[in-house]
Amino acid sequence: MLRVATRGSALARWQAGHVADLLRAVHAGLVVEEVIVETAGDRNREAPISAIGGRGVFTKEVQAAVLDGRADLAVHSAKDLPSSLELQPDGLVIGAVPQRADARDALVGAALDDIAPGGTIATGSARRRVQLADRRPDLTFAELRGNVDTRIAKAPQFAAVVIAKAALDRLGRADVIAEVLEPAVMVPQVAQGALAVECRPEHASLLAAIEHGPSRRCVDAERSWLATLGGGCDVPAGAHATLDDDGSMRLRAVLSSPDGRIVLRDENDGDGVALAQRMLAAAEAFA
Repeated sequence: MLRVATRGSALARWQAGHVADLLRAVHAGLVVEEVIVETAGDRNREAPISAIGGRGVFTKEVQAAVLDGRADLAVHSAKDLPSSLELQPDGLVIGAVPQRADARDALVGAALDDIAPGGTIATGSARRRVQLADRRPDLTFAELRGNVDTRIAKAPQFAAVVIAKAALDRLGRADVIAEVLEPAVMVPQVAQGALAVECRPEHASLLAAIEHGPSRRCVDAERSWLATLGGGCDVPAGAHATLDDDGSMRLRAVLSSPDGRIVLRDENDGDGVALAQRMLAAAEAFA
Protein backbone atom coordinates (compact mmCIF):
# COMPACT_ATOMS: atom_id res chain seq x y z
CA MET A 1 0.00 0.00 0.00
CA LEU A 2 1.13 3.55 -0.78
CA ARG A 3 -0.04 6.61 1.12
CA VAL A 4 -0.23 9.76 -0.99
CA ALA A 5 -0.19 13.17 0.69
CA THR A 6 -2.26 15.89 -0.97
CA ARG A 7 -4.10 19.08 -0.23
CA GLY A 8 -7.83 18.74 0.24
CA SER A 9 -9.11 20.90 -2.63
CA ALA A 10 -11.04 19.27 -5.45
CA LEU A 11 -8.22 19.98 -7.88
CA ALA A 12 -5.50 18.65 -5.57
CA ARG A 13 -7.47 15.47 -4.93
CA TRP A 14 -8.05 15.02 -8.67
CA GLN A 15 -4.29 15.30 -9.17
CA ALA A 16 -3.56 12.78 -6.43
CA GLY A 17 -6.17 10.43 -7.86
CA HIS A 18 -4.65 10.78 -11.32
CA VAL A 19 -1.22 9.82 -10.02
CA ALA A 20 -2.77 6.91 -8.12
CA ASP A 21 -4.45 5.71 -11.34
CA LEU A 22 -1.16 5.93 -13.24
CA LEU A 23 0.60 3.91 -10.56
CA ARG A 24 -2.12 1.26 -10.37
CA ALA A 25 -1.97 0.89 -14.15
CA VAL A 26 1.69 -0.16 -14.02
CA HIS A 27 1.82 -1.87 -10.60
CA ALA A 28 -0.88 -4.54 -10.44
CA GLY A 29 -2.58 -4.91 -7.08
CA LEU A 30 -1.27 -1.65 -5.68
CA VAL A 31 -3.50 -0.07 -3.03
CA VAL A 32 -3.29 3.72 -2.74
CA GLU A 33 -4.59 5.72 0.21
CA GLU A 34 -4.91 9.52 0.33
CA VAL A 35 -3.56 11.52 3.26
CA ILE A 36 -5.24 14.95 3.27
CA VAL A 37 -3.07 17.81 4.52
CA GLU A 38 -4.05 21.44 5.15
CA THR A 39 -1.42 24.00 4.10
CA ALA A 40 -0.71 27.61 4.98
CA GLY A 41 -2.16 28.63 1.62
CA ASP A 42 -5.38 26.79 2.43
CA ARG A 43 -5.72 28.40 5.85
CA ASN A 44 -5.31 31.94 4.51
CA ARG A 45 -7.36 32.32 1.34
CA GLU A 46 -7.65 36.10 1.32
CA ALA A 47 -4.11 37.51 1.39
CA PRO A 48 -1.99 37.56 -1.78
CA ILE A 49 0.26 34.52 -1.97
CA SER A 50 3.34 36.76 -2.01
CA ALA A 51 2.27 38.20 1.37
CA ILE A 52 2.10 34.81 3.10
CA GLY A 53 5.35 33.30 1.87
CA GLY A 54 5.18 32.93 -1.91
CA ARG A 55 6.06 29.58 -3.41
CA GLY A 56 5.99 26.90 -0.76
CA VAL A 57 2.77 27.95 0.97
CA PHE A 58 0.94 25.06 -0.72
CA THR A 59 3.70 22.46 -0.36
CA LYS A 60 5.58 22.57 2.95
CA GLU A 61 3.01 20.76 5.07
CA VAL A 62 2.43 18.17 2.34
CA GLN A 63 6.17 17.54 2.15
CA ALA A 64 6.31 17.25 5.94
CA ALA A 65 3.78 14.40 5.83
CA VAL A 66 6.22 12.38 3.70
CA LEU A 67 9.25 13.31 5.77
CA ASP A 68 7.63 12.30 9.08
CA GLY A 69 6.29 9.02 7.72
CA ARG A 70 2.57 9.78 7.56
CA ALA A 71 2.73 9.37 3.76
CA ASP A 72 5.01 7.78 1.18
CA LEU A 73 4.48 10.22 -1.70
CA ALA A 74 3.38 13.82 -2.14
CA VAL A 75 1.57 15.09 -5.23
CA HIS A 76 1.95 18.78 -6.07
CA SER A 77 1.12 21.17 -8.84
CA ALA A 78 4.71 21.57 -10.05
CA LYS A 79 4.25 25.34 -10.30
CA ASP A 80 3.84 25.49 -6.50
CA LEU A 81 7.29 24.03 -5.79
CA PRO A 82 10.15 26.47 -5.15
CA SER A 83 12.60 26.28 -8.04
CA SER A 84 15.79 26.68 -5.99
CA LEU A 85 17.51 23.41 -5.11
CA GLU A 86 18.47 24.93 -1.77
CA LEU A 87 14.77 24.93 -0.85
CA GLN A 88 14.29 21.23 -1.70
CA PRO A 89 13.81 19.45 1.64
CA ASP A 90 16.57 17.05 2.62
CA GLY A 91 15.30 13.50 2.28
CA LEU A 92 12.92 14.13 -0.64
CA VAL A 93 13.36 13.85 -4.41
CA ILE A 94 11.05 14.61 -7.31
CA GLY A 95 10.52 11.01 -8.30
CA ALA A 96 8.30 11.65 -11.32
CA VAL A 97 6.84 14.31 -13.56
CA PRO A 98 3.93 12.62 -15.38
CA GLN A 99 2.81 13.80 -18.81
CA ARG A 100 2.06 17.49 -18.65
CA ALA A 101 -1.38 18.95 -19.33
CA ASP A 102 -2.07 22.18 -21.24
CA ALA A 103 0.17 24.89 -19.75
CA ARG A 104 -1.80 27.87 -21.07
CA ASP A 105 -3.94 30.36 -19.15
CA ALA A 106 -7.62 30.91 -19.92
CA LEU A 107 -10.06 33.77 -19.54
CA VAL A 108 -13.45 33.06 -17.97
CA GLY A 109 -16.16 35.66 -18.56
CA ALA A 110 -15.03 37.28 -21.81
CA ALA A 111 -12.35 37.07 -24.48
CA LEU A 112 -9.61 39.68 -24.19
CA ASP A 113 -10.61 41.69 -27.27
CA ASP A 114 -14.26 41.70 -26.16
CA ILE A 115 -13.60 43.39 -22.81
CA ALA A 116 -14.75 47.03 -22.85
CA PRO A 117 -12.16 49.78 -22.27
CA GLY A 118 -11.34 50.05 -18.57
CA GLY A 119 -12.73 46.60 -17.82
CA THR A 120 -11.57 44.81 -14.68
CA ILE A 121 -9.85 41.44 -14.78
CA ALA A 122 -9.50 39.55 -11.49
CA THR A 123 -6.32 37.61 -10.79
CA GLY A 124 -3.94 37.18 -7.88
CA SER A 125 -0.97 36.76 -10.21
CA ALA A 126 1.47 39.60 -10.92
CA ARG A 127 2.67 37.65 -13.97
CA ARG A 128 -0.81 37.66 -15.44
CA ARG A 129 -1.49 41.30 -14.62
CA VAL A 130 1.63 42.74 -16.25
CA GLN A 131 1.21 40.71 -19.45
CA LEU A 132 -2.45 41.63 -19.84
CA ALA A 133 -1.70 45.28 -19.11
CA ASP A 134 1.13 45.21 -21.63
CA ARG A 135 -1.37 44.15 -24.30
CA ARG A 136 -4.31 46.21 -22.99
CA PRO A 137 -3.04 49.23 -20.98
CA ASP A 138 -6.61 50.38 -20.43
CA LEU A 139 -7.50 47.41 -18.24
CA THR A 140 -7.85 47.53 -14.46
CA PHE A 141 -7.23 44.64 -12.09
CA ALA A 142 -8.64 43.19 -8.89
CA GLU A 143 -7.11 40.68 -6.48
CA LEU A 144 -8.70 37.24 -6.55
CA ARG A 145 -7.79 34.02 -4.75
CA GLY A 146 -9.66 30.84 -3.99
CA ASN A 147 -10.25 27.44 -5.50
CA VAL A 148 -11.42 26.98 -9.07
CA ASP A 149 -15.12 26.84 -8.21
CA THR A 150 -14.82 30.03 -6.13
CA ARG A 151 -13.15 31.91 -8.96
CA ILE A 152 -15.69 30.72 -11.52
CA ALA A 153 -18.52 31.78 -9.21
CA LYS A 154 -17.01 35.26 -8.83
CA ALA A 155 -16.37 35.73 -12.56
CA PRO A 156 -19.68 37.62 -13.15
CA GLN A 157 -18.46 40.34 -10.77
CA PHE A 158 -15.68 41.26 -13.23
CA ALA A 159 -15.10 41.55 -16.94
CA ALA A 160 -13.12 38.30 -16.72
CA VAL A 161 -11.03 36.15 -14.42
CA VAL A 162 -7.89 34.20 -15.31
CA ILE A 163 -7.56 30.50 -14.48
CA ALA A 164 -5.06 27.89 -15.65
CA LYS A 165 -6.61 25.87 -18.47
CA ALA A 166 -5.28 22.62 -17.01
CA ALA A 167 -7.25 23.21 -13.81
CA LEU A 168 -10.47 23.78 -15.75
CA ASP A 169 -9.86 20.72 -17.93
CA ARG A 170 -9.12 18.49 -14.97
CA LEU A 171 -12.29 19.50 -13.13
CA GLY A 172 -14.49 19.22 -16.20
CA ARG A 173 -15.12 22.98 -16.42
CA ALA A 174 -13.66 23.76 -19.84
CA ASP A 175 -17.17 24.86 -20.83
CA VAL A 176 -16.67 28.19 -19.01
CA ILE A 177 -13.59 29.19 -21.03
CA ALA A 178 -14.11 32.35 -23.10
CA GLU A 179 -10.58 32.37 -24.55
CA VAL A 180 -7.40 30.35 -24.22
CA LEU A 181 -4.41 32.71 -24.12
CA GLU A 182 -1.57 31.60 -26.36
CA PRO A 183 1.97 31.85 -24.93
CA ALA A 184 2.71 34.68 -27.38
CA VAL A 185 0.10 36.69 -25.46
CA MET A 186 0.49 35.23 -21.98
CA VAL A 187 3.64 33.27 -21.09
CA PRO A 188 2.52 30.67 -18.53
CA GLN A 189 3.84 30.29 -15.02
CA VAL A 190 6.90 28.06 -14.68
CA ALA A 191 5.80 24.38 -14.65
CA GLN A 192 2.11 25.26 -15.06
CA GLY A 193 0.05 22.25 -16.08
CA ALA A 194 2.62 19.77 -14.75
CA LEU A 195 2.50 17.57 -11.66
CA ALA A 196 5.47 16.76 -9.46
CA VAL A 197 5.50 13.61 -7.34
CA GLU A 198 7.90 13.84 -4.41
CA CYS A 199 9.05 10.84 -2.40
CA ARG A 200 11.75 9.51 -0.14
CA PRO A 201 14.59 8.02 -2.22
CA GLU A 202 13.56 4.44 -1.51
CA HIS A 203 10.33 4.95 -3.49
CA ALA A 204 11.92 6.62 -6.52
CA SER A 205 12.14 3.37 -8.50
CA LEU A 206 8.41 2.79 -8.02
CA LEU A 207 7.68 6.14 -9.67
CA ALA A 208 10.00 5.66 -12.66
CA ALA A 209 7.22 4.03 -14.68
CA ILE A 210 5.03 7.15 -14.61
CA GLU A 211 7.82 9.59 -15.51
CA HIS A 212 7.26 11.40 -18.84
CA GLY A 213 10.67 12.34 -20.20
CA PRO A 214 9.61 15.21 -22.51
CA SER A 215 7.55 16.83 -19.76
CA ARG A 216 10.42 16.53 -17.28
CA ARG A 217 12.82 18.16 -19.77
CA CYS A 218 10.52 21.13 -20.26
CA VAL A 219 9.75 21.55 -16.56
CA ASP A 220 13.44 21.30 -15.64
CA ALA A 221 14.35 23.99 -18.20
CA GLU A 222 11.68 26.35 -16.89
CA ARG A 223 12.63 25.73 -13.26
CA SER A 224 16.33 26.32 -13.98
CA TRP A 225 15.37 29.64 -15.56
CA LEU A 226 13.42 30.72 -12.49
CA ALA A 227 16.07 29.45 -10.07
CA THR A 228 18.72 31.53 -11.86
CA LEU A 229 16.39 34.50 -11.80
CA GLY A 230 16.03 34.05 -8.06
CA GLY A 231 12.30 34.70 -8.17
CA GLY A 232 9.07 33.28 -6.85
CA CYS A 233 5.39 33.66 -7.61
CA ASP A 234 5.46 37.30 -6.42
CA VAL A 235 7.83 38.21 -9.28
CA PRO A 236 6.15 39.13 -12.60
CA ALA A 237 7.86 36.37 -14.56
CA GLY A 238 6.97 33.29 -16.54
CA ALA A 239 8.59 30.70 -18.78
CA HIS A 240 7.30 28.06 -21.17
CA ALA A 241 9.34 25.34 -22.87
CA THR A 242 8.19 23.34 -25.88
CA LEU A 243 9.74 20.48 -27.85
CA ASP A 244 9.76 20.17 -31.62
CA ASP A 245 9.27 16.85 -33.38
CA ASP A 246 13.05 16.40 -33.59
CA GLY A 247 13.39 16.84 -29.82
CA SER A 248 14.85 20.34 -29.98
CA MET A 249 13.59 22.72 -27.31
CA ARG A 250 12.39 26.31 -27.40
CA LEU A 251 12.19 28.22 -24.13
CA ARG A 252 10.12 31.42 -24.12
CA ALA A 253 10.19 33.74 -21.07
CA VAL A 254 8.86 37.04 -19.79
CA LEU A 255 10.26 39.23 -17.00
CA SER A 256 8.75 42.49 -15.83
CA SER A 257 9.54 45.26 -13.42
CA PRO A 258 7.20 45.12 -10.40
CA ASP A 259 5.20 48.10 -11.66
CA GLY A 260 4.83 46.60 -15.12
CA ARG A 261 6.43 49.57 -16.90
CA ILE A 262 9.16 47.40 -18.41
CA VAL A 263 8.25 44.00 -19.84
CA LEU A 264 11.10 41.95 -21.28
CA ARG A 265 10.45 38.96 -23.54
CA ASP A 266 13.14 36.62 -24.81
CA GLU A 267 13.67 33.02 -25.89
CA ASN A 268 16.42 30.55 -26.66
CA ASP A 269 17.05 26.87 -27.37
CA GLY A 270 16.21 25.63 -23.87
CA ASP A 271 19.14 26.79 -21.75
CA GLY A 272 17.26 28.24 -18.78
CA VAL A 273 20.37 29.49 -17.00
CA ALA A 274 21.71 31.37 -20.03
CA LEU A 275 18.30 32.86 -20.83
CA ALA A 276 17.80 34.09 -17.27
CA GLN A 277 21.27 35.61 -17.15
CA ARG A 278 20.66 37.44 -20.42
CA MET A 279 17.30 38.77 -19.24
CA LEU A 280 18.73 39.88 -15.90
CA ALA A 281 21.47 41.78 -17.75
CA ALA A 282 18.85 43.46 -19.91
CA ALA A 283 16.79 44.35 -16.83
CA GLU A 284 19.84 45.96 -15.19
CA ALA A 285 20.44 48.04 -18.32
CA PHE A 286 16.92 49.45 -18.00
CA ALA A 287 17.22 50.11 -14.24
